[in-house]
Amino acid sequence: MEFLGLYNYWIAVVLLMSGFYAVIAKRNLVKKLIGLSLFQAAVFLLYITMGKVEGGTAPIFTSASAEQIFSNPLPQVLILTAIVVGISTTALGLAIVVRTKEEYSTIEEDEIQQMDCQENVASE
Repeated sequence: MEFLGLYNYWIAVVLLMSGFYAVIAKRNLVKKLIGLSLFQAAVFLLYITMGKVEGGTAPIFTSASAEQIFSNPLPQVLILTAIVVGISTTALGLAIVVRTKEEYSTIEEDEIQQMDCQENVASE
């Protein structure tokens, strides 16, 4: 295959690395959640791209379908389930960020860790 013929994979890699960078490098909790969502979207794209069969059709069997190539619907079904789980995870993460903002008055990871360290030193 030629280099640009794999553009779906290149897009997935760019999204993966962008999401991974956001999760690792950013200190804002909302930015970390956005990075996690990007990472999930890249995995979804990669999984669906790998499940594509060239020239494949929907697996609807008829009397004339003995010689046809069918695509496997399982990757799409799994990704639909993963999308629902990903949205639920993001919603839960945002709820935790809101609660963290109420408790610490910030959503910056460094400031939250510093406040926790000060509380631990004061309680000892």
